[in-house]
Amino acid sequence: MVSVIILNWNGKRYLKECLLSLRKQTYKNFEVILVDNGSTDGSVDYIKENFSGFVKLIENKANLGFAEGNNIGIKNSSGEYILLLNNDTKADPLWVEELVKVAESDDKIGMCASKILSLDNPKIIDNVGHLIYKDGLNRGRGRLEYDQGQYDNIEEVFLPSGCAALYKKKMLNEIGEFDKDFFAYSDDTDIGIRGRLTGWKCMYVPKAVIYHKYSGSTSPYSLFKAFHAERNRLWIAIKYFPLPVLLCNPCYTVLRTLLQFYGTLTGKGAAGKFREQFSEWELFSTLLKAYFSALKGLPRMWKKRQDLTRLRRVSSSEIYHWLKKFRISVRELALKE
Repeated sequence: MVSVIILNWNGKRYLKECLLSLRKQTYKNFEVILVDNGSTDGSVDYIKENFSGFVKLIENKANLGFAEGNNIGIKNSSGEYILLLNNDTKADPLWVEELVKVAESDDKIGMCASKILSLDNPKIIDNVGHLIYKDGLNRGRGRLEYDQGQYDNIEEVFLPSGCAALYKKKMLNEIGEFDKDFFAYSDDTDIGIRGRLTGWKCMYVPKAVIYHKYSGSTSPYSLFKAFHAERNRLWIAIKYFPLPVLLCNPCYTVLRTLLQFYGTLTGKGAAGKFREQFSEWELFSTLLKAYFSALKGLPRMWKKRQDLTRLRRVSSSEIYHWLKKFRISVRELALKE
């Protein structure tokens, strides 16, 4: 049994294509749970009128964020497998079947990553699993590359994108739910690393294909995203990174920031895109707010770090191995969109 959980916030325009693609799945033993986060665009009425027999609808009165919204969906699920799916996606008919097939192949597999392609241009890769930088930021592997079969092998990756990810319910029962303090962005990084700390593996499944409208629910270059990405990456480092890496965090951040500043001057990377829409002061003040919020939550995150010691099943050397094997270069992180 599989539970597909779709979190929706004012995404009515995407729901038809997403849900119709799930109806065409070759794997039939699954339920669809749509958690609506206080939408005001008629999403709830649309689901009730068009998909009432297919979708289990949960209505939140407010936007509780990605983490808590999915937690509510998981609590109301019946499956042995949880499949998170963004509303701004279309699933290939084999998506569920291929993910379950790989997950069933090894008891140590707790997570699976999909092959996520651009909905606007299916020849372009959105991501095929996630990579990590030593200051806590993560990025999609293969992002914006042309799909030429270079990622067509089943292989271990660091962690899946929450856009289209499989999690074993057994793993989630062991490691706990998504951290609602994150609200949005890096929540999938948080739970992915937590799963790895307890000894679970993540596999990439190339035949499990999803087509994704990148940042369809929010702008890909918004101050909201900049705030949460910068704050949450600090919390990731505090919760999970070995102390020597954590102490070097400011150095890694300064290097990345310098390259991003270069990106704003040359129009390269996400920083260049942000600069097209916002002033230097808006960007600077957003980062200050992110650091203030991160420091305010530091005691809470440090306690969570200590609490995680009871779950940990891997050595520090294994964590260093991950940070090397699944690393993203600072240049790619800063200067690539």
